[in-house]
Amino acid sequence: MNTPAQMSGPDELETTLAAVETHLASLGESLRKNDSVAIEHHATELQRALARAVDHFARAARSGPVPTPLRERLKLASGLVASQRESLARATAALDRAMDVLMPRDRSAGVYSASGAGSTLRGGAIQA
Repeated sequence: MNTPAQMSGPDELETTLAAVETHLASLGESLRKNDSVAIEHHATELQRALARAVDHFARAARSGPVPTPLRERLKLASGLVASQRESLARATAALDRAMDVLMPRDRSAGVYSASGAGSTLRGGAIQA
């Protein structure tokens, strides 16, 4: 029977972390290409890989210290995920603003107010 230390040894942690890094890079490339199908696929795969990595690293940490290089790589991957999430949130906000100008919610109010600015905003919340 495998112990948690055997199940989440340095080789398995390396493999799990490499999968996270690969999916993160693939998602970044898909975002740059504006490929919505690939974005959806790689986002889902990244989410799965992150869940596996968190589980493996948690089990390894209970068995003793996780090697510093692996911890540093995991922190870097976490920062990249946060960066991509922020970029996506900004893009979503920009798209929402453009949609507000093109298709205001209250069509009877017109596109512009007395001040010349858009009179209504859709005001959707962004969640990452």
